[in-house]
Amino acid sequence: MRLPSLALAALAALGSTLAIAQGSDPNLARNLAATCANCHGTDGRSAGGMTSLAGMASADIVRKMQDFKAGKTPATIMHQLSKGYSDEQITLIAGWFAAQKPAQ
Repeated sequence: MRLPSLALAALAALGSTLAIAQGSDPNLARNLAATCANCHGTDGRSAGGMTSLAGMASADIVRKMQDFKAGKTPATIMHQLSKGYSDEQITLIAGWFAAQKPAQ
């Protein structure tokens, strides 16, 4: 049964390639976070009504996103949106917003 071994090797190589590609894109975090601008403002600086994410601690954003994803926090749309991101993507998004200057 050489075929399953080859299939496993191909899957492992593909997974490694995807991880490298994701890790090497310097704009990936920004691009993922761009979707949030519709509600949370450009660069996470909300004009009002929604929580500003700019400058918020990364761990707090990750925790909130994971709570939305798990259905622990009631929401109108965030429980659906958060399920569309992997844990790694959530961490990237949180880090990007944490690095932004808060609104003044």
